[in-house]
Amino acid sequence: MLFLCIISDMSNIIEVKNLKKYFTVKSSSLFGKKKILRAVDDVSFTVGSNECVGLVGESGCGKSTLANLIMRLIPATDGQIIFDGTDITKMSAAKLKPLRSKMQIIFQDPYSSLNPRKTIGDIIAAPLRVHNPHINREELTAKVSELLTMVGLSDQYIYHYPHEFSGGQRQRVGIARAIALNPKLILCDEPVSALDVSVQAQVINLLQDLKKHLNLSFLFIAHDLSVVKHISDRIIVMYLGKIVEIADKHELFDNPLHPYTKALISAIPIPDPNIKRERIILSGDAAMPTGEQQGCLFANRCYKKQPVCTTTPPPCHCEGSRMCLCHFPNVEG
Repeated sequence: MLFLCIISDMSNIIEVKNLKKYFTVKSSSLFGKKKILRAVDDVSFTVGSNECVGLVGESGCGKSTLANLIMRLIPATDGQIIFDGTDITKMSAAKLKPLRSKMQIIFQDPYSSLNPRKTIGDIIAAPLRVHNPHINREELTAKVSELLTMVGLSDQYIYHYPHEFSGGQRQRVGIARAIALNPKLILCDEPVSALDVSVQAQVINLLQDLKKHLNLSFLFIAHDLSVVKHISDRIIVMYLGKIVEIADKHELFDNPLHPYTKALISAIPIPDPNIKRERIILSGDAAMPTGEQQGCLFANRCYKKQPVCTTTPPPCHCEGSRMCLCHFPNVEG
């Protein structure tokens, strides 16, 4: 199985084994047949204790769907999600509730993820009230003040509303809410993509400090490879519902194996005008992953494709914790 060749040696907080999520979509034609959209297709990976794993890929590749599956916000079609040694794939809501405090999520949009009718104090206190209904007001206020201080905000903001804050400040409130219950795993669903570049750096540094001091594990989803390289220990590259490459961040940037990874890295801007990098331009459009394509899903855009790529699914090449799903990994030229 694919999972066996990419499992980490360290103790894992999350293990995803051959996870699948299929959606039924209607055809654009009136009498057309329904199709199965393979949003997440046979995905396997691990996140170790106190590890940050970056997840990159273009829009529509299934990154957010994967995060929602791990959080059990949507049910999986097949596969396993093992969190902290417990299989939560088909666990009932009642049994899952005690584990909710150990896994939290930071959403992409700091504006829509906060209730505009609630004060900052009420927003941060909500998970504390749910998981500890007997907590008194004094303890609750003290905890919320502590959390605000941890994320770089004044405790005087407890009685303010979200519309009084900037985007970066709102995201700090979202982070405070996520760490309120002392979780082990936080899923960051593009938490800095809606922020200014200078604010992005501040939020990333805050997350790194919290990871160190609270012993957190992160699954960090982003489009910006430079951000992912800065914060991650390992990086997962995803394309149309499938993982095409997993590697340590230094190995991935120094020696990318998959043509899609090479194209992504070539698109990273270089601030020095004297340094020139050959840009890899991908032609064509991404195919819809309905299972009808016989070969590699990336074949119609790949600049190194061979006849076998259009007829046969690519094999999985594994070496230690590194994985690449390609017929010709790291082919020069």
